[in-house]
Amino acid sequence: MTLKKIVFAAPVALALVLTGCGGGSSAPSANVYCPAPFTVQDADRITHFKPGGGRDPRDIEYEASLVGARTQCEIKRGQMNVTLVMRIAVQAGPSVTGAPTQVPYFVRVLTGAGTVAQGQDFIAGFKLSAANPRGQSQEELALTLPYSEVSDLAAYRIAVGLKPTPEELDYNRRSDRRP
Repeated sequence: MTLKKIVFAAPVALALVLTGCGGGSSAPSANVYCPAPFTVQDADRITHFKPGGGRDPRDIEYEASLVGARTQCEIKRGQMNVTLVMRIAVQAGPSVTGAPTQVPYFVRVLTGAGTVAQGQDFIAGFKLSAANPRGQSQEELALTLPYSEVSDLAAYRIAVGLKPTPEELDYNRRSDRRP
């Protein structure tokens, strides 16, 4: 054999040896089936007002936004364990009080048919004040997705979002239409 043939054959032989020694795996990659979270329309922010009738910018207690969500998955026999991480940012408004700020959010696991397989509401807590007007939290949740066939995992979707009241949702939609 010439030197060129040996140099070419060595990496191929090494790959075959490693595959035979357990370097390869018949288990599917969790990254292939790991569902990326998506933010539900109109659920990416909340403008929360102080109690009462006023609804101008001076009446805002806080504004919150969902600034990111990601997943990491691990496949085990009959289930995929999903770690969902959401980042929520909040900023105090002119009417902030010294009371704890509670930002509601939700997570829904959807099946391929669009039905909710799992769902829960949560609260992200912040301590805002005029002296401490900003905050950010990283909310980490553990989800378990069952499956019979590994290909079943491809149908799951994860919907996330903040949970505005009907009045807050209406305000967000109206302010989106402003020029």
